[in-house]
Amino acid sequence: LKIIVTILNENDNPPVFPQPNITRNVPEDTEVDTVIVAREEVTATDADLDTIYYELTTTVQNTDGYFAIRGVNNPEIYLQTALDYDKFKSTTLLLYARDRPVTSPEPTKTATATITITIKQSDTRAPWFLPCTQLHKDTSVCISSPYSGRVNISEMSTDPLLLEPGPIYAVDPDYTISDRIVYRIVGGNTNEVFSVDADTGNLTMNKIVTSPDSFLLQVMATQVSNVRKYSVATVEIKVINKSNFPPYFEKGVYNGTVFVGLPQRSFVYKAGDPSTPLVITAMDQDFPDV
Repeated sequence: LKIIVTILNENDNPPVFPQPNITRNVPEDTEVDTVIVAREEVTATDADLDTIYYELTTTVQNTDGYFAIRGVNNPEIYLQTALDYDKFKSTTLLLYARDRPVTSPEPTKTATATITITIKQSDTRAPWFLPCTQLHKDTSVCISSPYSGRVNISEMSTDPLLLEPGPIYAVDPDYTISDRIVYRIVGGNTNEVFSVDADTGNLTMNKIVTSPDSFLLQVMATQVSNVRKYSVATVEIKVINKSNFPPYFEKGVYNGTVFVGLPQRSFVYKAGDPSTPLVITAMDQDFPDV
Protein backbone atom coordinates (compact mmCIF):
# COMPACT_ATOMS: atom_id res chain seq x y z
CA LEU A 1 0.00 0.00 0.00
CA LYS A 2 1.47 3.38 -1.08
CA ILE A 3 0.66 6.24 1.29
CA ILE A 4 1.34 9.81 0.09
CA VAL A 5 1.82 12.36 2.84
CA THR A 6 1.65 16.09 1.94
CA ILE A 7 3.16 18.55 4.44
CA LEU A 8 1.15 21.79 4.59
CA ASN A 9 3.07 24.96 5.35
CA GLU A 10 1.77 26.48 8.57
CA ASN A 11 2.26 30.22 9.18
CA ASP A 12 4.10 29.71 12.46
CA ASN A 13 7.20 31.89 11.90
CA PRO A 14 7.24 35.71 12.05
CA PRO A 15 9.40 37.79 9.70
CA VAL A 16 12.86 38.59 11.02
CA PHE A 17 14.90 41.75 10.32
CA PRO A 18 18.68 41.40 9.99
CA GLN A 19 19.05 44.51 12.23
CA PRO A 20 16.15 45.46 14.50
CA ASN A 21 17.82 48.79 15.43
CA ILE A 22 19.52 51.07 12.93
CA THR A 23 21.02 54.55 13.41
CA ARG A 24 21.75 57.07 10.67
CA ASN A 25 23.26 60.57 10.65
CA VAL A 26 21.81 62.52 7.73
CA PRO A 27 23.28 65.88 6.59
CA GLU A 28 20.73 68.65 6.32
CA ASP A 29 21.61 69.32 2.67
CA THR A 30 21.09 65.71 1.53
CA GLU A 31 19.42 65.66 -1.85
CA VAL A 32 15.86 64.41 -2.21
CA ASP A 33 15.64 60.76 -3.37
CA THR A 34 18.95 59.85 -1.70
CA VAL A 35 18.99 56.36 -0.17
CA ILE A 36 19.18 56.57 3.62
CA VAL A 37 19.01 52.85 4.46
CA ALA A 38 19.82 50.30 1.74
CA ARG A 39 17.32 47.62 0.85
CA GLU A 40 19.52 44.74 1.96
CA GLU A 41 19.86 46.23 5.45
CA VAL A 42 16.11 46.20 6.08
CA THR A 43 14.90 43.23 4.08
CA ALA A 44 13.23 40.80 6.43
CA THR A 45 13.25 37.02 6.01
CA ASP A 46 10.48 34.55 6.74
CA ALA A 47 11.09 30.84 7.42
CA ASP A 48 7.63 30.15 6.00
CA LEU A 49 8.79 31.70 2.72
CA ASP A 50 5.87 34.10 2.71
CA THR A 51 5.88 37.36 0.75
CA ILE A 52 6.76 40.23 3.04
CA TYR A 53 4.75 43.46 3.07
CA TYR A 54 6.36 46.63 4.51
CA GLU A 55 5.05 49.82 6.08
CA LEU A 56 7.02 52.86 7.37
CA THR A 57 5.78 55.25 10.06
CA THR A 58 7.30 57.90 12.32
CA THR A 59 6.91 58.34 16.06
CA VAL A 60 7.89 62.03 16.20
CA GLN A 61 5.23 64.64 15.57
CA ASN A 62 5.57 66.84 12.45
CA THR A 63 8.29 64.66 10.92
CA ASP A 64 6.17 62.41 8.74
CA GLY A 65 6.54 62.74 4.98
CA TYR A 66 10.30 63.27 5.01
CA PHE A 67 11.30 59.62 4.68
CA ALA A 68 9.61 56.84 2.72
CA ILE A 69 10.11 53.31 1.38
CA ARG A 70 10.30 52.51 -2.32
CA GLY A 71 7.29 50.22 -2.27
CA VAL A 72 5.18 47.83 -0.25
CA ASN A 73 7.56 45.00 -1.15
CA ASN A 74 10.72 47.14 -1.29
CA PRO A 75 11.80 48.45 2.13
CA GLU A 76 14.65 50.68 0.89
CA ILE A 77 14.33 53.97 2.83
CA TYR A 78 14.98 57.20 0.96
CA LEU A 79 14.64 60.96 1.54
CA GLN A 80 11.30 62.12 0.18
CA THR A 81 11.28 65.80 1.27
CA ALA A 82 14.16 68.27 1.72
CA LEU A 83 15.37 68.59 5.32
CA ASP A 84 15.53 71.74 7.46
CA TYR A 85 17.64 71.57 10.62
CA ASP A 86 15.60 74.38 12.21
CA LYS A 87 12.38 72.38 11.89
CA PHE A 88 13.57 69.17 13.53
CA LYS A 89 16.88 67.64 14.51
CA SER A 90 15.99 63.96 14.87
CA THR A 91 13.20 61.48 14.32
CA THR A 92 12.46 57.81 14.90
CA LEU A 93 11.06 55.61 12.14
CA LEU A 94 9.29 52.28 12.61
CA LEU A 95 9.47 49.79 9.75
CA TYR A 96 6.89 47.00 9.91
CA ALA A 97 7.29 43.69 8.09
CA ARG A 98 4.12 41.57 7.76
CA ASP A 99 3.65 38.16 6.17
CA ARG A 100 0.18 39.12 5.00
CA PRO A 101 -1.19 42.30 3.40
CA VAL A 102 -2.56 44.85 5.86
CA THR A 103 -6.10 44.21 4.64
CA SER A 104 -5.83 40.42 4.85
CA PRO A 105 -8.34 38.73 7.21
CA GLU A 106 -5.88 35.89 7.87
CA PRO A 107 -3.75 35.88 11.02
CA THR A 108 -0.63 37.99 10.44
CA LYS A 109 2.77 37.85 12.05
CA THR A 110 4.72 41.12 12.24
CA ALA A 111 8.28 42.23 12.90
CA THR A 112 9.40 45.78 13.68
CA ALA A 113 12.69 47.56 13.01
CA THR A 114 13.51 50.92 14.61
CA ILE A 115 15.50 53.47 12.58
CA THR A 116 16.84 56.46 14.50
CA ILE A 117 17.60 59.45 12.27
CA THR A 118 19.78 62.35 13.46
CA ILE A 119 19.91 65.47 11.27
CA LYS A 120 23.33 67.13 11.01
CA GLN A 121 23.36 70.85 10.26
CA SER A 122 25.04 71.75 6.97
CA ASP A 123 26.66 74.95 5.80
CA THR A 124 23.63 76.14 3.84
CA ARG A 125 23.32 79.84 4.73
CA ALA A 126 25.43 82.94 4.17
CA PRO A 127 26.46 85.16 7.14
CA TRP A 128 23.87 87.39 8.82
CA PHE A 129 24.70 90.98 9.71
CA LEU A 130 23.37 91.87 13.15
CA PRO A 131 21.01 93.13 14.34
CA CYS A 132 18.54 91.52 11.96
CA THR A 133 14.85 90.64 11.89
CA GLN A 134 13.52 87.22 10.95
CA LEU A 135 11.10 87.32 8.06
CA HIS A 136 7.59 86.15 9.05
CA LYS A 137 9.07 84.03 11.88
CA ASP A 138 11.08 82.08 9.30
CA THR A 139 14.30 81.17 11.09
CA SER A 140 16.09 80.59 7.80
CA VAL A 141 15.89 84.26 6.72
CA CYS A 142 17.03 87.32 8.71
CA ILE A 143 16.93 90.84 7.21
CA SER A 144 19.41 93.44 8.48
CA SER A 145 19.20 97.24 8.21
CA PRO A 146 21.94 99.46 6.75
CA TYR A 147 24.56 100.84 9.10
CA SER A 148 25.10 104.61 9.40
CA GLY A 149 27.64 106.93 11.01
CA ARG A 150 29.17 110.42 10.87
CA VAL A 151 32.63 111.96 10.62
CA ASN A 152 33.70 115.58 10.94
CA ILE A 153 35.06 117.28 7.88
CA SER A 154 38.84 117.96 7.95
CA GLU A 155 39.22 116.00 11.17
CA MET A 156 41.01 112.68 11.64
CA SER A 157 39.54 110.14 14.04
CA THR A 158 41.81 107.37 15.32
CA ASP A 159 39.12 105.43 17.17
CA PRO A 160 36.67 102.99 15.54
CA LEU A 161 33.67 104.88 14.20
CA LEU A 162 30.42 104.72 16.15
CA LEU A 163 27.65 103.34 13.96
CA GLU A 164 23.91 102.85 14.20
CA PRO A 165 22.18 100.53 14.99
CA GLY A 166 25.48 99.07 16.24
CA PRO A 167 28.99 98.02 15.16
CA ILE A 168 29.51 96.01 11.99
CA TYR A 169 29.10 92.41 13.07
CA ALA A 170 28.08 89.24 11.24
CA VAL A 171 27.61 85.63 12.35
CA ASP A 172 27.34 82.24 10.69
CA PRO A 173 23.63 81.32 11.10
CA ASP A 174 24.54 77.63 10.83
CA TYR A 175 25.34 77.84 14.52
CA THR A 176 26.59 74.30 15.07
CA ILE A 177 29.26 75.04 12.45
CA SER A 178 29.82 78.70 13.46
CA ASP A 179 32.49 79.42 10.87
CA ARG A 180 34.80 82.40 11.46
CA ILE A 181 33.80 85.58 9.62
CA VAL A 182 36.19 88.05 7.96
CA TYR A 183 35.33 91.52 6.67
CA ARG A 184 36.48 93.80 3.84
CA ILE A 185 35.26 96.89 2.02
CA VAL A 186 34.28 96.06 -1.55
CA GLY A 187 32.74 99.31 -2.76
CA GLY A 188 32.12 103.02 -2.19
CA ASN A 189 35.47 103.72 -0.47
CA THR A 190 36.51 106.74 -2.54
CA ASN A 191 40.21 107.61 -2.10
CA GLU A 192 40.54 104.75 0.41
CA VAL A 193 39.43 107.01 3.24
CA PHE A 194 38.19 104.13 5.41
CA SER A 195 39.38 100.65 6.32
CA VAL A 196 37.72 97.77 8.13
CA ASP A 197 39.41 95.35 10.50
CA ALA A 198 39.22 91.91 8.88
CA ASP A 199 38.57 90.14 12.18
CA THR A 200 36.51 92.58 14.27
CA GLY A 201 34.65 94.58 11.61
CA ASN A 202 35.68 97.87 13.27
CA LEU A 203 35.56 100.75 10.77
CA THR A 204 38.35 103.35 11.03
CA MET A 205 39.68 106.32 9.04
CA ASN A 206 42.88 106.28 6.98
CA LYS A 207 42.84 110.00 6.16
CA ILE A 208 40.78 113.15 6.69
CA VAL A 209 37.79 114.03 4.54
CA THR A 210 38.00 117.43 2.82
CA SER A 211 34.61 117.54 1.08
CA PRO A 212 31.07 117.28 2.48
CA ASP A 213 30.15 114.36 0.21
CA SER A 214 28.76 111.30 1.99
CA PHE A 215 30.17 107.80 1.57
CA LEU A 216 28.09 104.71 0.82
CA LEU A 217 30.37 101.81 1.68
CA GLN A 218 29.77 98.17 0.78
CA VAL A 219 31.19 95.84 3.44
CA MET A 220 31.37 92.11 2.71
CA ALA A 221 31.36 89.43 5.41
CA THR A 222 32.78 86.08 4.25
CA GLN A 223 33.11 82.68 5.89
CA VAL A 224 36.74 81.64 6.21
CA SER A 225 36.21 78.03 5.14
CA ASN A 226 33.82 78.81 2.30
CA VAL A 227 34.33 82.07 0.39
CA ARG A 228 31.13 81.43 -1.56
CA LYS A 229 29.18 82.03 1.63
CA TYR A 230 29.14 85.83 1.95
CA SER A 231 26.83 88.77 2.59
CA VAL A 232 27.17 92.48 1.81
CA ALA A 233 25.97 95.31 4.06
CA THR A 234 25.64 99.02 3.28
CA VAL A 235 27.35 101.57 5.55
CA GLU A 236 26.43 105.24 5.03
CA ILE A 237 28.96 107.71 6.42
CA LYS A 238 27.83 111.34 6.48
CA VAL A 239 30.45 114.11 6.51
CA ILE A 240 29.46 117.03 8.75
CA ASN A 241 30.97 120.20 10.13
CA LYS A 242 32.27 119.79 13.63
CA SER A 243 29.89 121.07 16.28
CA ASN A 244 31.63 122.79 19.21
CA PHE A 245 28.67 124.68 20.63
CA PRO A 246 25.10 123.69 21.51
CA PRO A 247 22.24 125.68 20.04
CA TYR A 248 20.58 128.34 22.21
CA PHE A 249 17.37 130.39 22.13
CA GLU A 250 17.54 134.16 21.72
CA LYS A 251 15.23 134.56 24.69
CA GLY A 252 14.72 132.54 27.80
CA VAL A 253 10.95 133.19 27.84
CA TYR A 254 8.55 133.87 24.95
CA ASN A 255 5.07 135.30 25.54
CA GLY A 256 2.26 134.92 23.06
CA THR A 257 -1.46 135.56 22.65
CA VAL A 258 -4.17 133.36 21.11
CA PHE A 259 -7.83 134.17 20.47
CA VAL A 260 -10.78 132.01 21.45
CA GLY A 261 -12.54 130.21 18.61
CA LEU A 262 -9.68 130.13 16.10
CA PRO A 263 -9.31 126.97 13.97
CA GLN A 264 -6.34 124.64 14.16
CA ARG A 265 -3.04 125.89 12.71
CA SER A 266 -3.90 129.51 13.44
CA PHE A 267 -1.01 131.80 14.35
CA VAL A 268 0.05 132.61 17.89
CA TYR A 269 0.78 136.34 18.10
CA LYS A 270 3.24 138.30 20.19
CA ALA A 271 1.89 139.35 23.55
CA GLY A 272 0.95 143.02 23.29
CA ASP A 273 1.25 143.00 19.49
CA PRO A 274 -1.75 141.07 18.07
CA SER A 275 -0.70 141.81 14.47
CA THR A 276 2.74 140.14 14.62
CA PRO A 277 3.08 136.33 14.73
CA LEU A 278 5.21 134.96 17.53
CA VAL A 279 8.54 133.61 16.20
CA ILE A 280 10.81 131.39 18.34
CA THR A 281 14.40 131.58 17.12
CA ALA A 282 17.41 129.41 18.04
CA MET A 283 21.04 130.20 17.24
CA ASP A 284 24.25 128.16 16.99
CA GLN A 285 27.74 129.61 17.15
CA ASP A 286 28.95 126.82 14.85
CA PHE A 287 26.75 128.31 12.14
CA PRO A 288 26.77 132.08 12.70
CA ASP A 289 25.51 132.87 9.20
CA VAL A 290 22.45 130.60 9.32
